[in-house]
Amino acid sequence: MKPDFETLQVERRGAVAEVWLNRPQARNAMSDAMSAELPAAFSLLGKDAAVRVVVLGGRGSAFCSGADLGRMEQAGRARGARNRAQAMKSAKLFHQLYTFPKPTIARVHGAAFAGGMGLVCACDVVVAGEAAVFCLPETRIGLVPAMISPYVTRAMGANAARRYVLSGERFSAAEAKAMGMVHELVPEAGLDAAVERIAQAFVACAPNAIAEAKKLLREVSGAPLTPQLISHTANVIARVRASAEAREGIASFREKRKPSWGQSKGSE
Repeated sequence: MKPDFETLQVERRGAVAEVWLNRPQARNAMSDAMSAELPAAFSLLGKDAAVRVVVLGGRGSAFCSGADLGRMEQAGRARGARNRAQAMKSAKLFHQLYTFPKPTIARVHGAAFAGGMGLVCACDVVVAGEAAVFCLPETRIGLVPAMISPYVTRAMGANAARRYVLSGERFSAAEAKAMGMVHELVPEAGLDAAVERIAQAFVACAPNAIAEAKKLLREVSGAPLTPQLISHTANVIARVRASAEAREGIASFREKRKPSWGQSKGSE
């Protein structure tokens, strides 16, 4: 049975799950309900072995315009401990998305502002339509993009972050592609096809190997090249290549057949 969400739509196409932000009347601004439902949805999808890839997109004219300002104002009026607790819930949402063990693809059209841009940057792959626009407007209204800053900085680079975090300027999808934040830039009509092509590339890969690779990338990215790191990478491959999944992958290659995880399955 599909979960009943107020602010999200979750759909399945075979091994690919699509999570749609569904507050089009508010340009998918992140309400309290959405901030609670997103972690719940990803928790369910993370436990579903049949789901191999998750696509995050937005209904209506925008991907996500950021946090609901009424919610932000109300949180700012809360007392210290409650204010911080609410911020921590949001911080955990972005971290959950960033550390999700399965590949995630952001399908971006229209505006991806503030927290919406944070969702984009926490995904593994970003496919954007040519008309997509990005912005970190927090400093223009007396705020700071604190909770999303680790993911934004990793995705766009520290040098670009200095400009756009501080200035609150808008920038185009083409500019985001140039700085490496967007992986593929396509006409709006080609968004779904581009996302599907990348999703199926992930589906062809071994699921446990992908989870291990995602974790390894987080561990080695920016880490000093120490003997401990070298030892850790040796430990990872020694453990993974002894797994049943690796044995199946090597056997399928030698036998010129699809591995067990690559067998086609019908859509749901």
